[in-house]
Amino acid sequence: MRILLTNDDGFFAPGISTLYKVLSSENKHDIYIVAPEGQRSATGRSITIYKPLFITTHGLNGNDLGLSINGTPTDCIKLAIQGEILPSKPDLIISGINDGPNLGTDVFYSGTVAAAMEGVLLDIPSIAVSLASYDYRDYLPSAYFIKKLLDENSTLLSSKDSLLNINIPGTDENDWKGIRITKLGKSIYDNTFENRKAPFGREYYWITGTLIFEDENDSDLQAIQEGYVSITPLHSDLTDYEKIKTLTNIF
Repeated sequence: MRILLTNDDGFFAPGISTLYKVLSSENKHDIYIVAPEGQRSATGRSITIYKPLFITTHGLNGNDLGLSINGTPTDCIKLAIQGEILPSKPDLIISGINDGPNLGTDVFYSGTVAAAMEGVLLDIPSIAVSLASYDYRDYLPSAYFIKKLLDENSTLLSSKDSLLNINIPGTDENDWKGIRITKLGKSIYDNTFENRKAPFGREYYWITGTLIFEDENDSDLQAIQEGYVSITPLHSDLTDYEKIKTLTNIF
């Protein structure tokens, strides 16, 4: 299988590096890494249109190919697939392993999920993977979970209509309670904007906030809170079909 790895934490981030090492260990796949050259978290589906995109080549094992881009995660996928910078079109795109969760409505801001969604829009099966913790730093259990998924359930990854958003608990694998197929929860931030002054007197604001979420049954947020791996299928079609019926009746 030809696999394209990307992320929003940067080419040298430990999550994507660990995932590459595990997936390339048995030489079963041709692997390409096309990722931002630096941190691009929370860039959503933004693309670069007012400056050029530069590519830097990095050596990987064997015939594997590593490229870093001075753009966003979505730029990376668009350039990889439509810019014809890869030897062959990938069979699967994996975005991650992200440093921290991508749960609930945070997926609308996530560069990790955005990269996987771009893959779906370009007709390539895609998954987004996140380690749902900022304290637990061992990416190996998550990487081996993805490897096992590829080895044993590859048909689950063949869909070109939706992506799988996978969040993995920040604990040792022996402590995981199992796997839940979930819906997106509702994550809301009680944001505050701290007003500060730069050394030369110019005012600026720094956003901070506390996460507030509704404890809904069958949600990804609840699954992670209770120690389960969460797998949420996401679709690119945001149309509200029930509202279409209502509006059609009115107009």
